[in-house]
Amino acid sequence: MRAAVQPLVVNVGVIGPGKVGAAFLRQMQQAAPRLLRECHLELRLRAVSDSRHMWLDCDDEALNGRVGGAQTWRPVVLDEFAAYVAGHHGSAAVLADCTASDSVADHYAGWLGAGIHVVTPNKRAASGCLDRWKAIARASDASGARLHYEGTVGAGLPVVQTLRDLIDTGDELLAVEGMLSGTLAWLFNRFDGSRPFSALVREAHALGYTEPDPRDDLSGMDVARKLVILAREAGVGLSLGDVAVESLVPRELEGLGRDDFMEALPAMDAPMAALLARARAEGGVLRHVARLDNAGASVGVQVLDGGHAFAHGQLTDNVVRFATRRYCDNALVVQGPGAGPEVTAAAVFTDLLRVAGAMGVKRCAC
Repeated sequence: MRAAVQPLVVNVGVIGPGKVGAAFLRQMQQAAPRLLRECHLELRLRAVSDSRHMWLDCDDEALNGRVGGAQTWRPVVLDEFAAYVAGHHGSAAVLADCTASDSVADHYAGWLGAGIHVVTPNKRAASGCLDRWKAIARASDASGARLHYEGTVGAGLPVVQTLRDLIDTGDELLAVEGMLSGTLAWLFNRFDGSRPFSALVREAHALGYTEPDPRDDLSGMDVARKLVILAREAGVGLSLGDVAVESLVPRELEGLGRDDFMEALPAMDAPMAALLARARAEGGVLRHVARLDNAGASVGVQVLDGGHAFAHGQLTDNVVRFATRRYCDNALVVQGPGAGPEVTAAAVFTDLLRVAGAMGVKRCAC
């Protein structure tokens, strides 16, 4: 008689049970029985942490469905949280950072150095301080623990992995151009003058398309971070300060608190109406475009001809065009929805399964 296959146990901790984190928890819970049955992969949710509390109770199934219902909580100390998730049983451990926090990213090198894998849509590590990024890479190389961050650029789209595969197989990135913000794509696809721009921003925020503070999108900094991530993936030591960024946020709104900014949003309406009028006078459309090539890196609104490929995106579509040594005559294009909690959470979940796959878990039939 064939011996039963022992499952691979992976301990999981989730930091940031907001929109993306909650969607990730739901997806993991729904998929867990099939993963155990078909792939012999047992995902154990060990703990959840928000910005103030951490719930540590691996035996309480309520942790899966209602984070606040878990029996044990204490003030959050992230390194204690990580140690609890890792445990002392030799199981693999993965932390899913679903925040947009620099302070959480500060812990990555320590966690990776301790052998704990990290999966995240948090852009702060891969686009932040270059010295911190190099320390993260050194820690990963030393321990073998991996940081996966597909969700940082195209939500659920395979943008980072596509570029990584090109580079790993010896290709060379010559230029990347694209609409890298699902939020801004949605806004400019909808902005036809029938509604004020501020009303569209409020709707996008309510739908979960924007960052918690919409200025991270409207300022162009979120897109700039994505461009930096792609540059670093291709081996270019780019920093945020190297990107020429054109902000949509009026200067008088930059220093406001988030709630005050949301109240003052109508101040954007007149400048945006003027941009739209200029585009129409030129017979074109407004699109938010990022570009990296030998001339440098830039992010901002452009007036494009109506026949341009970027003029025909749908809703939150991201469009990323990689021009490489192999794909020089006809750029390699990745396109699809680039915003929303569900698709971003799916990218985090995919990265978690990629970690398990590197440990020998077989690919499951869908």
